[in-house]
Amino acid sequence: MHESTAQRTVKRIENLLIRSGKFRLPSRRHLGKESEDIEVVVVDVAEIEIERPKKKQKMYYSGKQRCHTLKLHLLVNQINQEIICIALGIGKQHDFKIFKRSKVHIRQEIQLLADKGYQGINRYHANSQTPYKKPRRTQLSPAQKQFNREHARRRIRVEHIIRLLKTFRILSSRYRNRRKRFGLRVSLIASIYNYELRLANKF
Repeated sequence: MHESTAQRTVKRIENLLIRSGKFRLPSRRHLGKESEDIEVVVVDVAEIEIERPKKKQKMYYSGKQRCHTLKLHLLVNQINQEIICIALGIGKQHDFKIFKRSKVHIRQEIQLLADKGYQGINRYHANSQTPYKKPRRTQLSPAQKQFNREHARRRIRVEHIIRLLKTFRILSSRYRNRRKRFGLRVSLIASIYNYELRLANKF
């Protein structure tokens, strides 16, 4: 099959999924509505390797992954494991910066769980938790270590969801397509995950 034929086929399927109306993420507005039954949300970021850009290479270079990447920021309902919304960033951007730029408004009643990359998030959302960071030349107390273990146990679900999303090869291997439609494709993949999750919960 010629490359252009494959691209047309993929685009046609993407448009069909969009028009069906079944593959849409819940709006970020759900986090601000009192009528929505959301108690705990978990935030995390996945990095997807891309080919080296011809321009602005430093902006896309991730020191953590040692390659050029795009970042996928996820907000997940910790109870039912549904992806609520996503945001996109580039390799050089810090995880916390992507969260701030997404301008997601979360009700104070909702607890937000984040990792060490979100230190200081309680200034934006008071009802948030991050693990204790070990100070220099000292050790964490047993109580702090126990808190970190419990926190990691509650956050592990978002790591499992990222693993499930990366069963789609477009997210697990180097992304070679145009970045213009990356957000659309990631949104459809997340919506497919939610759709399969709802089907599984029915049975």
